Amino acid sequence: MTTDMSSGQVSDLDWLLSGLVQRVPYTRSAVLLSADGLVKSLHGMDADSADHMAALAAGLYSLGRSAGARFGDNGEVRQVVVELDSTLLFVATAGSGTCLAVLAGRSADAAVLGYEMTMLVKSVRPYLMTPTRQAAGAPGATGL
Repeated sequence: MTTDMSSGQVSDLDWLLSGLVQRVPYTRSAVLLSADGLVKSLHGMDADSADHMAALAAGLYSLGRSAGARFGDNGEVRQVVVELDSTLLFVATAGSGTCLAVLAGRSADAAVLGYEMTMLVKSVRPYLMTPTRQAAGAPGATGL
């Protein structure tokens, strides 16, 4: 099940993440997150694991942005891949301020998974944007 973590209700993105996991063999789970590491939607893992994954993915994405700024002529991050002994972790840009993190088993075809992630993001990118947060005390910001 996919859950919108801000409201605790099933998200309209359920079909998006579950479809990706089902289409690519050996794919385990997917998390849609804001670039600052907050879970927007998830499939295939519990909420605590999703929070941890979102924090890791945001950090990896940030490192990729820093590498692009320093060594890549300020190029945008397309994808960060972490290859572990038994797991592949993909983190990709999924819209303005949003990332998609996917965990797959070692037997997954990395090229197919990367392609499917790219096609998914391209097909629904406008709906995946996360608005920039305003600082506390900024005009238009509401206090608690």
